Amino acid sequence: MRTLPPRLLVPFLALTVALAGCGRLLDVGQAPRLSEISNPAMAPEARVISMPMPRPNTNEQVPSSLWRTGSRDFFRDPRAKQVGDLLTVIINIADQAQLQNQTQRQRSNAESAGVPNFFGLESRLPAVLPDAVNPSSLVDMDSSSSSSGTGTIQRNERIAMRAAAVVTEVLPNGNFVIAGRQEVRVNYELREMRIAGVIRPEDITNVNTIDYDKIAEARITYGGRGQITDVQQPRYGQQVFDIIMPF
Repeated sequence: MRTLPPRLLVPFLALTVALAGCGRLLDVGQAPRLSEISNPAMAPEARVISMPMPRPNTNEQVPSSLWRTGSRDFFRDPRAKQVGDLLTVIINIADQAQLQNQTQRQRSNAESAGVPNFFGLESRLPAVLPDAVNPSSLVDMDSSSSSSGTGTIQRNERIAMRAAAVVTEVLPNGNFVIAGRQEVRVNYELREMRIAGVIRPEDITNVNTIDYDKIAEARITYGGRGQITDVQQPRYGQQVFDIIMPF
């Protein structure tokens, strides 16, 4: 693997930072651009999911019957049941966490060494060492170290919203893979929410909704971009400086 010479490292980093910021120059004086409407199955959150599957069961068909197995509606089941159907995901996250740690460490060492008698050669030490040398006290060392640390984490998160998702795949065991994205732009600030995961058809309510805590392998993101978010983020140069500086 080839590495850049030190004289080329700084210009290379400067060029990388400059190119990374060019994309943001296109939004100067303009509101954030909305994403294009595309196939939800092609979104990164909705990649093909592979999970252990049991043997498929063959549903028994009952001829001349108005009632369909698993249906909650006599005439038509309003719940999502195939690829392309929509359902509403209810997100009501209220997480609280509080952690507090304290660590204290202290150590002290002392070492001393001398050679009062060493086959009579201790009298020759002044010829090698300064005249003030004392053979009985050649080495005397001591060291001490102490460290203490405290840390506190307090987190309080609250997200309450509803979002529509699309069934992108029906797995062999009957479970659904869903994915959805919602974008809302207010003035020059764009808020985006993405959701994806695997659900069971039985967990879908009669009004075609499902709670977020019934989604397996759930991936929920909520963030934004725009002028306010841009001001709150450190500059590219500062981020690179924080990464490469060892102190």
